[in-house]
Amino acid sequence: MSKESTASTSGPVDPVRRTPTVADVSPAERSRLTQCFQRGTQSLATNAEYAIEMFSGCVLGDPSNAVYLQSLLVALKKKYGSKKLGMLSVLWSAGYSGLKKLANSAQWHKILKQGLEILKTNPNNHACLLLMAEACGNLLFYDTQRTYLKSALDAAPADPEVNRQCAKFLADHGEFDQAIACWVRIAGVKGLAEESQHEISRLQVEKTIVAGHGLTGRSGASVSVQPAGGAATGPAVEAVDRTATLKQAIQKNPADIESYLELADLLERDATVEEAEKILERALAASGNDLKVREHLEDRQLRWSRHKVHIAEKRIESEDTSANRSVLERLRGGQLKQELEVYSARCARYPENITWKYEFALRLKAAGNYSEAIRHFQDVLQDARRKGAVALELGECFQKIKQYQLAMRNYVTAVESLTEREVELRKRALYRAGVLATGLEDNDAAQKYLSLLAGLDFGYRDVAQRLDKLGSLKDKGVSD
Repeated sequence: MSKESTASTSGPVDPVRRTPTVADVSPAERSRLTQCFQRGTQSLATNAEYAIEMFSGCVLGDPSNAVYLQSLLVALKKKYGSKKLGMLSVLWSAGYSGLKKLANSAQWHKILKQGLEILKTNPNNHACLLLMAEACGNLLFYDTQRTYLKSALDAAPADPEVNRQCAKFLADHGEFDQAIACWVRIAGVKGLAEESQHEISRLQVEKTIVAGHGLTGRSGASVSVQPAGGAATGPAVEAVDRTATLKQAIQKNPADIESYLELADLLERDATVEEAEKILERALAASGNDLKVREHLEDRQLRWSRHKVHIAEKRIESEDTSANRSVLERLRGGQLKQELEVYSARCARYPENITWKYEFALRLKAAGNYSEAIRHFQDVLQDARRKGAVALELGECFQKIKQYQLAMRNYVTAVESLTEREVELRKRALYRAGVLATGLEDNDAAQKYLSLLAGLDFGYRDVAQRLDKLGSLKDKGVSD
């Protein structure tokens, strides 16, 4: 059995345990590839077809060389432009099913060879680019893996699988903010909100842990995958050079928005959040208050705010003082105010977007504006996937404004609608229904809901004591 066939099919390997390698190329072959690359570079401006053939030979000869690959992709885009295919066309494109079969049998070198032929007819085939990135990851060619992932993200910036793979690569290399950005990008996609929020929270925790140990990344070097905005960065010295280059590019062309965005990424990683924010504000001004740039800035600001709160929470775990609690309270207040402003604006921009209405309603509830929260939650009820969770939120809002019958009705709806996969919400709904039923002196209903809760989690809050009290009242009624 070949070494290639024994490689894992589960995706890129963990760089902690294995060291990236380069392709085994003899000195004579490397000299030949260098000559081919020079000929391709010289002919690119006048003869893109010839340049493509030269660069293709270089990529086949040394599949670990990112410079060769980047030059080929530039030449292909020069030939085809930025035309992109729909997902159906991508999946039905010639050769794609063959690549999947090769991936299933871990034939990574063959994937790179056959995938190259597909890219020569459509360099924006993001499904092919992902498979080639997977192949490079299994061969430990991390530089070219990053390049294929970046190209896939350029081609399909909103594709869930592209963002998943990019996020995994970035997180594996310690670039947590960039990985989080991938999940933020697809958080609004139908059915992905819960998964995205879970991954964002997990990455924020992991980033804090890594920072606490003074690590820059699992592989020991900072890397970046970004759509449409310059080549990937390498070690710290190269990052400094890249920062200077981007500042010069902005000075020459103040309307170069992509340079602002890439510079902000570097400053966020290597300098301070404040400097990155200033650059993004300059980008917003330079773009004429472009909506995409504004929302990019808003997403960053929300992420930074959440991260500050997370750090403050961790600090209290190790040093619980009144001063630290005061800081946490202030940061949470600022975060809530910022989120209210952002989600309010997005509801106004996208009145049909249920996700923004739901997020805005949650913040209104947290701010104590229960009447407005109720109005927005009721709009969200049309989304059947959120029916149980929204009914629970509505019940708590109605209870806060002392509309107890409406609150009870919504708690019952929540109990009936929440599934086994939403067990924590279901437990909360059962508890709320049981406690409110007790307050309304409907002891049978209280017994029913609290007993259901005890069957799920007997240690949940004070459910055991409440059941004992209800049992005592029932025994007293029988004895009387």
